[in-house]
Amino acid sequence: MESESEPYVRLASLRQLHQVMADMNTARSLADTLQTVANGVVTALGYELACVNLVRPDGDLVVAAFSGNQAAESLITGRVGSRESWERRLSMGETWGDLVFIPHTEGWILDDDDVPQWYTDGPAPRFEDEWHPSDRLFAPMYTPGVQGGQCGELIGVLSVDRPRNGRRPGAWGREALQMYAFQAAIAISNARLRSNMQRALVRLEREQQALRASEESFRQAFEYAPSGMAIAEMGGDQHGRILRTNDALCRLLGRPASAMRRYSFSDLVHPEDIGTLLRTSAEGGRAELRLGRRDGTYLWVSLRNSVVADAADGPRFLLTHVEDIEERKRRELQLAHRASHDSLTGLPNSAELRSRLSSRLCQQRSTHTGALESIDAAFGHPAFDTNGHGFDFRPAGAEAFDTFDHHVHTVAPEGERDDGTKGLAVLFCDLDGFKSINDRFGHNAGDAVLIEVARRLSQCVRDGDTVARLGGDEFVILADGLGKADAADLAVRLRSEIIQPIRAEGRAVRVGASFGIGWAHCGMTADEVLKSADERMYVEKRSRPKQHRRAG
Repeated sequence: MESESEPYVRLASLRQLHQVMADMNTARSLADTLQTVANGVVTALGYELACVNLVRPDGDLVVAAFSGNQAAESLITGRVGSRESWERRLSMGETWGDLVFIPHTEGWILDDDDVPQWYTDGPAPRFEDEWHPSDRLFAPMYTPGVQGGQCGELIGVLSVDRPRNGRRPGAWGREALQMYAFQAAIAISNARLRSNMQRALVRLEREQQALRASEESFRQAFEYAPSGMAIAEMGGDQHGRILRTNDALCRLLGRPASAMRRYSFSDLVHPEDIGTLLRTSAEGGRAELRLGRRDGTYLWVSLRNSVVADAADGPRFLLTHVEDIEERKRRELQLAHRASHDSLTGLPNSAELRSRLSSRLCQQRSTHTGALESIDAAFGHPAFDTNGHGFDFRPAGAEAFDTFDHHVHTVAPEGERDDGTKGLAVLFCDLDGFKSINDRFGHNAGDAVLIEVARRLSQCVRDGDTVARLGGDEFVILADGLGKADAADLAVRLRSEIIQPIRAEGRAVRVGASFGIGWAHCGMTADEVLKSADERMYVEKRSRPKQHRRAG
């Protein structure tokens, strides 16, 4: 940029400078803003090195960001220079508008002060405007002036070094650096404002104290917060009614601010999450739930409430922070599905099958009654009250001892004949002839057969029934509410579907299926139920001639 002369400046240079300034004002944190400021000097203004010295609360200046040289960055980042030394520097040398230039002929007296610096020795300049390695150029950054465009408080100093063209900056370069420092001061002030808001939110959540900030500072922090924010009424008939939202929340839900004020969060939340919302908003807290967008879809968000009091005895409000977690929830659901489902067929795997089966079964009352009494001493609680009812404390490690007061016991048909009892049928399926397909045509063909068998089994059962792959060529079907005749008919239908030809690796193959029907009832474990069905399957397999197994 320094090679360009006024009044001609390349449009590409202006675009680059504009982009850098836009990046400063869209950085997500104060640290990112400071680093973006330093990087912008190098990428857009034509200097090789840039350092952002930020004023600390005690008045001294710390090197908060550096760009252009990794060795220098690791050496001086985080080091502090006294305010006295900096004021001395800013009062020396030549003033170029708001800039301060200290030539190498004067700067040598600063070599021993406590301001962190990085430069190298070099030969004397060969011509008048040649840059010397010991030359220093500073751009003070002030808060925007309140009156008449005057400078406000010093918030930092931008120091630059080594112009790429080797010359001291001309009129255009000086003005560009001065303008850049002014915009950087605004970006840093806004970043500090956002950072203060985030710290206030954490403090409110932890201490649940009243927010006592001025209306103007709160308005700016609220409006410019990078994530969704809302203020809602607390208590009374209008509890949860939205009073105010920021632009980020309106964009997140695709609803204008005027429309948001017609709703409460209970109007926007997914019906299944209404209980979670009520528990969260009662006294403030955090929850993950779904909020409705204008297009009818729902978005997973992290919702955090903090209780805010306007005055000592004044009305109370909920300050709500809303963060988009849709992507994280999607990944969590994918991971949970992978952990509980077979990767080849997409069916529930062995662990998920046992979990679903165990959820329907309970231990006998006498068994878990004695167990609860036995853990009385271990956990320091009485297991039962004076009426013999189990207390709802569920200590760690005692989940298996639930009293099942509201559990509907699972029963099984008895005898060889169908007595009309409906129970939970467990159909254990083992494919016949599958190994020969693997041996003759390869594992790809075997995988294709397993995938197709899984599809056919899933199509033949009712909604709510479970088809799982136990492993290898073994499948299990859980079908609730069946009698003995119903279960036998289901096994016949499933076998008839399986024995139909299957296309695998460009050829038609056939497999048969052997079924064993077991019945689940309370008092059994999941493994006992599966073992019973497995044994019946082998009895059925051995009872049929080997040559007829594949054809069913």
